[in-house]
Amino acid sequence: MVIIIKDKLINLIKNASNIVVMTGAGISVPSGIPDFRSASGLYQSSPEYILSHTYFMKHTDKFYEFYKDKMIYQSAKPNSAHQLLAKLEEMGKVKAILTQNIDGLHQAAGSKNILELHGSVHRNYCLKCGKFHQLKDIIKAEKVPHCDCGGVIKPDVVLYEEPLDNDVLSKAIHNLDQADMLLVIGTSLLVNPAAALVGYFSKGKLVIINKSPTPYDAMADLIIRDPLENVLTLDLINYI
Repeated sequence: MVIIIKDKLINLIKNASNIVVMTGAGISVPSGIPDFRSASGLYQSSPEYILSHTYFMKHTDKFYEFYKDKMIYQSAKPNSAHQLLAKLEEMGKVKAILTQNIDGLHQAAGSKNILELHGSVHRNYCLKCGKFHQLKDIIKAEKVPHCDCGGVIKPDVVLYEEPLDNDVLSKAIHNLDQADMLLVIGTSLLVNPAAALVGYFSKGKLVIINKSPTPYDAMADLIIRDPLENVLTLDLINYI
């Protein structure tokens, strides 16, 4: 079954010249980064509340306890799916990656045109003076990280209750409008406004690779439920 599915996927990629990829937490699970929702049982509050703007402002110390323990995975490396997308970009097939992930693994794999819808753990800024800080500044802080000016450092990630960056959204919409194939990987397409971006794609083939159903399955030309590590393997390049 996997072989047949991979053949269908290969043919769709072969016939496409402008592929946009949308990725979610599922693509990074094989790299050892779990979906943070799986940690909800460990906390009295839900991860969605802990990762909200309100919680960050009211309980900054508790926010960082969760964030540093559950959202940062320094040892994680790109897996075959990340690497395959980078290769497809080199070939001129993939024009843009729209990712909901904040782990930076697409960059680590070598992809260039990445639109980080929800920001990145690798960028952090001072709420007082605006100075940017590296991830290591967050890691080394015993509790709440502070800037030299005394201000609190905030991760440059989009928390719940915060809007997505308008410039990033505009670029995402433009890329989707130009695409002749949309490849959705590892996302349930339930979290808006990121998920709603699929609605801006209308000119080509839609492929969804996700372990569970999505609201857009009825629109898809190909749906793959098999594990990513069995489908998005580097050997696909040899057949494209």
